[in-house]
Amino acid sequence: MSRFYAVRTTAGQEMNVAMLIYNRVRAAKLDVKAIIVPPNAKGYVILEAPGPNVVYNAIQELKHVKGLVPGVFSDDDIKRALIPKSPLIGLKEGDIVEIIAGPFRGMKAKIIRVDVAKNEAVLNILESSYPLQIMVSGDYVKPVRKQQTQGGT
Repeated sequence: MSRFYAVRTTAGQEMNVAMLIYNRVRAAKLDVKAIIVPPNAKGYVILEAPGPNVVYNAIQELKHVKGLVPGVFSDDDIKRALIPKSPLIGLKEGDIVEIIAGPFRGMKAKIIRVDVAKNEAVLNILESSYPLQIMVSGDYVKPVRKQQTQGGT
């Protein structure tokens, strides 16, 4: 049975470390099942191996490796690290957002429609003199404030 172990690396060098580990595992025929570079965990590479001794053999004296993180990752932790979270989750119609990229960067907009599955939002630019609706990627928006409820909060 194999488990997941985290290896600390220099930030920005995760792919290089993964390739170095892959070459070492292949050359030494180590029992490492998977090498994972999580997209939203900078400075870490995750290895699937039967024990920490195998991981230690795979990473010892490699450049940009800072060490093995004590403990074991659960399957739920791995799923959470691998599935990217959409910035549109929690936003709904009427919320005010700021556009942080693209030609409308820095402008405030009101959300007209949100499509979390496609990671897109239709916005109405508030700083325009006429109604201007645009569709942008969810990565281009940052929430500013939520829509006021009619209860007076």
